[in-house]
Amino acid sequence: MCGIVGVLGDHEAAPILVEALKRLEYRGYDSAGIATVNGGTLDRRRAVGKLVNLSDLLVHEPLAGKSGIGHTRWATHGEPNANNAHPHRAGPVAVVHNGIIENFRELRAELATYGITPVTDTDTETVAMMAQHLMAQGLTPQEAAVETLSKLHGAFALAFLFDGEDDLMIAARKGSPLAIGYGEGEMYLGSDAIALSPMTDRISYLEEGDHAFITRAGASVFDVGGNPVTREIRTIQISATRIDKGGHKHFMAKEIAEQPTVIADAIGHYLGASGEIRLPDPQIDFKNVDRITMVACGTAFLACLTAKYWFEQIARLPVEVDVASEFRYREPPIPARSVALFVSQSGETADTLAALRYCKGKADTIMSVINVPESSIARESDLALPIHAGVEIGVASTKAFTCQLTVLFLLALKAAADRGEITEEARQDHLAHLRRLPALMAEALDQSNAIALTARKLANARDVLFLGRGPLYPLAHEGALKLKEISYIHAEAYASGELKHGPIALVDEEVPVVVLAPRDALFDKTVSNMQEVMARKGKVILISDREGLAEASQGVWDTIEMPDVADAIAPILYAIPAQLLAYHTAVAKGTDVDQPRNLAKSVTVE
Repeated sequence: MCGIVGVLGDHEAAPILVEALKRLEYRGYDSAGIATVNGGTLDRRRAVGKLVNLSDLLVHEPLAGKSGIGHTRWATHGEPNANNAHPHRAGPVAVVHNGIIENFRELRAELATYGITPVTDTDTETVAMMAQHLMAQGLTPQEAAVETLSKLHGAFALAFLFDGEDDLMIAARKGSPLAIGYGEGEMYLGSDAIALSPMTDRISYLEEGDHAFITRAGASVFDVGGNPVTREIRTIQISATRIDKGGHKHFMAKEIAEQPTVIADAIGHYLGASGEIRLPDPQIDFKNVDRITMVACGTAFLACLTAKYWFEQIARLPVEVDVASEFRYREPPIPARSVALFVSQSGETADTLAALRYCKGKADTIMSVINVPESSIARESDLALPIHAGVEIGVASTKAFTCQLTVLFLLALKAAADRGEITEEARQDHLAHLRRLPALMAEALDQSNAIALTARKLANARDVLFLGRGPLYPLAHEGALKLKEISYIHAEAYASGELKHGPIALVDEEVPVVVLAPRDALFDKTVSNMQEVMARKGKVILISDREGLAEASQGVWDTIEMPDVADAIAPILYAIPAQLLAYHTAVAKGTDVDQPRNLAKSVTVE
């Protein structure tokens, strides 16, 4: 959830740290802070709210020093205020932390017997307090940090800075990502490569249980057993970490607009000129698979629900879909000849990663669909499929969702071919429709101004319902999720046929109902449900193609026209109006589109 940066450099650290934190603010924006060592003296500055508040504070209270750590927070323990902001300090130790220390109460009780008491409400402060206590017993900073780490239960990425040590930073990772950056006589630390890319393109990732002693000369890394290890230093593509808005008002607007391009990139990566679907090694043959278990969180979970229709209808392969936060605690049996497939934009989602580890040794194959090839989920999978969406900064996922769907659709086609469940003619027909998808998405984006007018009316609603059938049912959930995430309007989604089984009681003249209804095989049934809404004075927003609108738009509150699209890939195209409706509604309400309250982009804690 939180963002961590660190620097041991030749220049003043504070401006470098703040600039790096700007690139990580999507991870948390409740508060921010930095600590530096200057002339051997440790000092810090912290501010509540957005990062700009810390920048303002540093203008009035500058912080010198060429060694430093920084943090942008998404609150877990303790309300967002300046006192609870990181870095936390106890005597000669400053600490920044991403994760949760589950046994902090027991550690506090132990420290209290020595007269050491906290001054904040956070779990993180306990880490600094323990290191302070151990140093007071005569341990070196390195020894104190390692001993402290051995006492911690939970998930964490940690960075330590010490009074009197201007050439030492200690890092540790258990459950939360952490990357080390290598410069010329300078070293860096960050939650991900995005933070470090302006400073270096040479990155190594700490593995689970690693800790590292970092100086300007390099990094000494040790594994969970305390053994010296070497972690591969990789050269990243700086262009892949660009986070500018590209002339758009918001990152979300830019990322919605990028979808035709990134979808084309994803298709081009996996689809050969003659129609062969190219997966990286190790290859998988789905004729040896009897079942797929898909696990994910949030929007990625809804991508899995959509893909279930494709795998079952096209490939005739049974699929179970589960939300990651419930999956492993249910301890489900994993049958033989099964694939466990995990979907995550960041590749670091804590619940999804824990579910993956539960399936290790049980499922025949661990697969992942991810946007960060160097992520933990990718590294721990037998087969990792990048979605090629590029960096996504907006908290509400847009282009990553449609790229996930695209890759999953291609995977379903491969499964169908492997299992002999599709003719070559039908397969090529699906691929022809998929190749046309980027152009259709560009056409759908042309409706943005019209959708903005609809959104102005929607912005006055307190409650909104979304309806869909078949593979448009998960998309209805995605539309509702997007709307409540960024506009704070309560929204729910239902399968159209379930409306009369209870939810129709919510319908009156004050409740807009968004109906996703391309002119497909289920169109007539969806329209029947829509008529039930209109009979009770519900205000219907009908999203359909020209033929569908001509047939069923009479009496509706508003319409949004989409291009004609093949039934199978309609959920990918119809994600565009769902995203734009949420975006323009949030803009009309004046909410923070890119950084909605209480949310963070990468959920790396349970």
